[in-house]
Amino acid sequence: MRKNIWITGASSGIGAALAVELSAQGHHLLLSSRRGGELKKVQESCAYPERIQILPLDLEDPESHQDISDQAWELMSYIDVVIHNAGVSQRSLAHETDWRVDDRLMRINYLGTVSLTKALLGRMLDRGQGQFVVVTSLTGIIPSPYRSGYAAAKHALHGFFDSLRAELEDRGISVTLVAPGFVKTQVSVNAFTGNGTTLGVMDNAQAKGISAERCAQVIVKAMNRKKREVYIGRESYAAYVKRYLPGLFARMIKKAKVR
Repeated sequence: MRKNIWITGASSGIGAALAVELSAQGHHLLLSSRRGGELKKVQESCAYPERIQILPLDLEDPESHQDISDQAWELMSYIDVVIHNAGVSQRSLAHETDWRVDDRLMRINYLGTVSLTKALLGRMLDRGQGQFVVVTSLTGIIPSPYRSGYAAAKHALHGFFDSLRAELEDRGISVTLVAPGFVKTQVSVNAFTGNGTTLGVMDNAQAKGISAERCAQVIVKAMNRKKREVYIGRESYAAYVKRYLPGLFARMIKKAKVR
C-alpha cells in the first residue's frame, strides 16, 4: 500500500538512500533539509520523481515548525509516516568542547525533532493513525568517546519517543526507534568539533561502515513491520554487552576505535 512519507535530512546519506528506496516502492514522498538544491538532486535520482515534493526545513528554527508542518500536511493531504533523520554529529573530547556546542547539538538533534513532532501530533491524533521513525544512533543506547553531546541528544530522543509510544500507541501512533552504528556517509565530515567548526574529514571507522543503501533497506523493513526498536550494523552487539555485561563494556569502549 502506498503511503505518504515525510523524510527529514533527505539531502544526503541515509536520508537520500531512504528516498531512493521508498520511491522505488511507489510511495509518495516529501523531502526536507536546509539544502533545497541537494534535495532536487535526490528527487531526480528517484524512480518516481513526480511522486516527490520538496519542503525546506531548518530543525534549529522551532518557531517555523508549526507553519512548515501545516504546509507539509497541505502538500501531502495527510502524512502516514515521518522519518526523523536530520541531525549533526560531534567529534571532540568532552573537556575540550565549548558548552555552546553541546547546546547546539541538543537544539538540533533533540529539541528540533521534538518540536516538529509536536507540530504534527494534533492532526495525526485527529486522524487516528501515524508513525514516527526516529533515526537516532547506537550512541543513543551506549556512550562513546568523542561524542558526549551527540550521545546525550540521542539518548534524549530515546527517552522522549519511548514515552510518547507508551502514551499514544493505543491511539494509533506508533514509534520505531532506529539505532545505526557506523554508516559510510558524510556524518563525520560535517560533525562539530570542540569549538563548533566542522571536522572536515571522514573517520576511519565511518569509512568502514555499512553503506547508506543497506542501512535504508533495514530501516524500511523495520518501518513496515512497525518494530519498536532496531539496531543496525556490525557494532550492534555492543548494545547487548552494555545491558548484560556493563563492566566488560566499560573496558571495551575505552579501547574502541571510534575515529
